Amino acid sequence: MTSRCPLRLTILLCLAGAALSVNYGVLRFQLQSSTSACRELLRQLIRSPQYCLADTRDFQIPEEVKQPRQVQKEEAMVVMHEMLQQIFSLFCRNFSSPGWNETVMENLLEELHWQMDRLEEAMQQGEFPWESRTVHRLKTYYLGIIRYLKAKSYSRCAWTVVQVAILKNFSFLNGLIDALRD
Repeated sequence: MTSRCPLRLTILLCLAGAALSVNYGVLRFQLQSSTSACRELLRQLIRSPQYCLADTRDFQIPEEVKQPRQVQKEEAMVVMHEMLQQIFSLFCRNFSSPGWNETVMENLLEELHWQMDRLEEAMQQGEFPWESRTVHRLKTYYLGIIRYLKAKSYSRCAWTVVQVAILKNFSFLNGLIDALRD
């Protein structure tokens, strides 16, 4: 009986090591599917953007997010996590539901949280550059969105403009997800 214990322990450790290694292909597929779901949910919340043309604004997302040329996997994951966290935080605020469908909003928040969890699980495996210039620029970008909403008194049109900007963010997230190719 005691001879089986070391063997079982060895097998368990091997399986745990395999389970802990990051499969970027699976992660990429999961994130792409979830990002697509987020985009569809957000589209359901957006009210006719042409009605709010006077409030349109370009928030100037960092260029390295728009066009992630040769971004390393580790930095791409940190940037994606920061974007998801900021979007989640933005929609979790008390002022963020001006007549929105609560079920759609809850589903959107669940998808965002699920993506953050997947990234966090994958990032437990190594060293990640948590404080990069891109992350700092992203924080400034999202702070600009919050300031815009506040300046517009969180109006319905202001939220529509922000939702359209966040919808574009999901396109940029797809570009970052592509950086996870094996």
